Amino acid sequence: MNVLRFALRAVLLLLWILFGLFCVGLVYRFLSSARRAALNRFWSRWLMRLCGIRVKVFGQPRLSGAVLWAVNHVSWIDIFVLNTVRAASFVAKSEIRAWPVIGSLAAGAGTLFIERGQRHAVHAMGQSINACFERGEAVGLFPEGTTSEGFELRPFHASLFEPARAAGVDIQPVALRFLHHGKRSGFAAFVGEESLVANLWRVLGATGLSVEVAFLAPVATRHADGSPFTRLEISRLAREAILTQL
Repeated sequence: MNVLRFALRAVLLLLWILFGLFCVGLVYRFLSSARRAALNRFWSRWLMRLCGIRVKVFGQPRLSGAVLWAVNHVSWIDIFVLNTVRAASFVAKSEIRAWPVIGSLAAGAGTLFIERGQRHAVHAMGQSINACFERGEAVGLFPEGTTSEGFELRPFHASLFEPARAAGVDIQPVALRFLHHGKRSGFAAFVGEESLVANLWRVLGATGLSVEVAFLAPVATRHADGSPFTRLEISRLAREAILTQL
């Protein structure tokens, strides 16, 4: 049954991905930003259904206006899970751009790729994030910089909080909790040296996978006396908020 389930989902997923690539390559240029966002949400919702993953949303996500979502990172699935709620431009490592198919889809969904280790990368990324904020868009950030099984948080990289801090944009922590048959699990996590194909084999062949998406209250950005927090302070507050939900 595992093999049959994987085969059926893989075929449906391939067809849906081809539709997504068609939209990115040909349809998007004729759509307004609002219609592209709506198509992103529609496509992502069906992607999760075809993968057999249920998405449950808790809290009050910011659905309009500029916002920075700070999210713990578990899998390649994360971007598409968040896009079922609101289409967002996610900051991700440049290596993802080279992933077969997933990289093209992530790029088409507006992902902002950062080249780690390059001196100019953080500054250039800050400019890209500010451009999104000026358009009133949501930006998603994985401050850990890598994935985990979802039970703990690695240290946050604070530098990418700076554009939101400087622009006075709300920073909303988001906690992703992956479950397998109703119990917290790292089953779907994409960690270590595992290949994307191996992860797809496990995820597409499984039943009972779900993701809980907990949108938390935006973190404070100013002290009681009105002075602004540093990006390190904001990073710490966001990390502590997510930790309470894992």
